[in-house]
Amino acid sequence: MEESRRTEQAGLLQSLKRLIVSFVCCLPMSLLGLLIMLLLIYNSFSVFCFHLDPVPPIKSTPSLNHHQVLHHHPSVSLPSTATLTSSSKSDSLLLLAVKETSSGFIQKQNVSSTNAERRDELTPVTTQKPQGKSKERFKTRIKSFLYKSSCESLFFMTWISSIESFGDRERFTIESLFNSHPNSCLILVSNSLDCERGTIILKPFTDKGLKVLAITPDFSYIFKDTSAEKWFERLKKGMFSPGVIPFEQNLSNLLRLVLLYKFGGIYLDTDFIILKSLTNLHNVIGAQAVDLVTRKWSRLNNAVLIFDKNHPLLERFINEFTRTFNGNKWGHNGPYLVSRVVARINSSSLELGFSVLPPSAFYPVDWTRIRGFHRASTNESEANWSRKRLMHLRKHSFAVHLWNRESKKLRIEEGSIIHRLMSESCIFCNSSSLHYSY
Repeated sequence: MEESRRTEQAGLLQSLKRLIVSFVCCLPMSLLGLLIMLLLIYNSFSVFCFHLDPVPPIKSTPSLNHHQVLHHHPSVSLPSTATLTSSSKSDSLLLLAVKETSSGFIQKQNVSSTNAERRDELTPVTTQKPQGKSKERFKTRIKSFLYKSSCESLFFMTWISSIESFGDRERFTIESLFNSHPNSCLILVSNSLDCERGTIILKPFTDKGLKVLAITPDFSYIFKDTSAEKWFERLKKGMFSPGVIPFEQNLSNLLRLVLLYKFGGIYLDTDFIILKSLTNLHNVIGAQAVDLVTRKWSRLNNAVLIFDKNHPLLERFINEFTRTFNGNKWGHNGPYLVSRVVARINSSSLELGFSVLPPSAFYPVDWTRIRGFHRASTNESEANWSRKRLMHLRKHSFAVHLWNRESKKLRIEEGSIIHRLMSESCIFCNSSSLHYSY
């Protein structure tokens, strides 16, 4: 009897095993795929994190004289003087249309079809500490830096990109800046550079006693009490699309305007060679191109901006950005923005008090011709042309814009115009950076 019972139990066990195997084999592949996808999503949450800090007010740039001035419009002459909460999620949407991976690289995300989907896609897991403490840390760092530094003049750069992409070109821009401004201060507003690895990158400068600080921005704090504040809040809530243009580019366009408006100083893009001191320039913006007939500017550029704190033109730029933002048109929120704002200014606005410098000041070579500045002369005619260009640059230009989009992959040939300018503007002149390839 007992043996019969055991046989029956063994049969039931075998039937149960066959039933389980049959169930697993018949399980739809889509369900298996869903389970795997959920596991991958859970695992990927650990990849994304943000750490944000704010920026407090600093002294405005002292009044400076100006260089050559262009009329800012064909009919006008310019004067010669130149609730989000405080929770840990308050800035977890940081770039909204971009995410920062563990390697620091900022990648643009696809635009969602609905605002609800957009908020879900763009909210990364964050390890950020409470916002109030973050602001206090930032304030302390900035105040300490400026107090100890006694800055002759204050420079800002922004780097809203990966630390891996901060290369020789960017380091040399800093090098040439300090070559011409050894007693000035540079604040690099950057999330990716504000880390131990960023400290190592900047160590050659700090070891020489040069005053440079990489610090993480808190956009909500920076934009506070400007029209950028409401624009940023609306963006966080997914009330409009950041567009197809890389959002870090447009965020930098706004960030530079607000930094100068609140603190005053000199903003520079990271693809310049600085040839001489900018400290005697006062409330200026540079023309990129001039109409050959009227000799008036036809386009301005925002790669160099030199303005006092609370300058009314900067306020107009910020208001224009927030009012007309378009993330689908290249340059609309940058060079074209400053061009159209200044073009609207008429003779009744002379009290704004700013100057437009000619292209020779900051943009002496057009982006279509920058390749020729990287090549060495191959005959006497080319050598004579290079000598004349160098003489003109040394006499009339404060800096040379390298047009990163066009020249980042070009090799600097020894004896070329760029190589000679770098040789004259370097601090670490024995380094291989004089021969780097983009």
